[in-house]
Amino acid sequence: MAGGAQDNDEEITGINVTPLVDVVLVLLIIFMVTANFIVRETVEVDLPRAANGGETVQGLVNVVLDKEGKLFFDGAEVDEDELRRKVVEALEKDKDTRAIISADQSLPYGRVMRLIDVVKGQGIAKFALNIEKDVAPAAAPASP
Repeated sequence: MAGGAQDNDEEITGINVTPLVDVVLVLLIIFMVTANFIVRETVEVDLPRAANGGETVQGLVNVVLDKEGKLFFDGAEVDEDELRRKVVEALEKDKDTRAIISADQSLPYGRVMRLIDVVKGQGIAKFALNIEKDVAPAAAPASP
């Protein structure tokens, strides 16, 4: 009888791995499809370098100021008024919203401080300044 219960006490010598392979392939396909949704659009900026920088725990809002002075909120170009509205909207969704601020190092210090002031003025108290981590810390200048 093909497919019926076996009456003998023989050991099982082979394992059918076909179901395992099927499940792994399905999980791989799901991962490949959803990976495209996880990646956000990025804007290239020349970040300042620092040897000691902490890792951010959570960054829900990305604010970028590129070298031409264009302002981006989560990858979309905005003006200052639109930035204020989007920050308020983000805070309405989650009151613990944090911001990661990236600015090109060639921009004047005052322009970056203005951006920080706009973000803080709308209610985001916790923010991080994005840096590009140096491989080795810069040597401290020698005292005369």
